[in-house]
Amino acid sequence: MVLKSDTEKIILEAAREVFSEKGLAGARMQEIADRANINKAMLHYYFRSKEKLFDEIFKAAFAEFWPEVQYSLLASLDIEIFLERVLSSYIDLFMNKPYLPIFILSEVNRDPDRLEKLIKESGVNPIAIVNYLNKQMEQGILKKMNPKELLLNIISLSIFPFAGRPLISRMLFDGDDDDFKNVLQSRKQTLIDFLQPLIIKNKA
Repeated sequence: MVLKSDTEKIILEAAREVFSEKGLAGARMQEIADRANINKAMLHYYFRSKEKLFDEIFKAAFAEFWPEVQYSLLASLDIEIFLERVLSSYIDLFMNKPYLPIFILSEVNRDPDRLEKLIKESGVNPIAIVNYLNKQMEQGILKKMNPKELLLNIISLSIFPFAGRPLISRMLFDGDDDDFKNVLQSRKQTLIDFLQPLIIKNKA
C-alpha cells in the first residue's frame, strides 16, 4: 500500500471541495492549486490532469462505500439488515460526495468503459450482490424475481434524487436545499419501508 504524502492529501482535499462545487467539467486545475495553496506546476507534478485527480477521488469514494456492503454479504446478514446497510451506505456516499452522481451520468454516455474501469478498480462488485439476492430467493426469503432487475430498482431509487437534485430542489422544495437534504436523509428509512413488503416473503 502506497502512503500519500501530506501534499497529496492537501491536494485531494482541495480537489474534493472544488469538484463538489463545480463538478468535473467546471473545475479548473488553477483553482484546485489555489485552494491547496500550491502553484500549478506542483499540482501537475503530483497529478498530470484534473481527470487523473478526479479518478483518484472517485475510486477512493467508492472504496469507502464498498467495504460496508461487502461485510454485509460475507456475514450473510438478515435481508432487512442488508437492505438497510446497502441503502444507508449508498445514500451517505452521494450525500457526502455530491459531485459523483452527475459525473456518473455524464460518463455513462461519454465513456462507459472508463467508468466501469474506475468502479471495478475501487473494488465494487455488483455480481456479488446479485449472487446474494439469488441465494435469498433460493432460501425462500425473497420473492422470486430477476435479481438484476431488483438491484437496478434499488440503484435507481437511490441515485435519481441526487442526479436530479438541481431541478428537484427547485421544483419540489422551492430551492430550499436544507429541506431537500433532510428529505434525502429520511429517505433511507422510506426506501426500506417501501421495498420490504414488495420483495420479502410474508412481509406485510
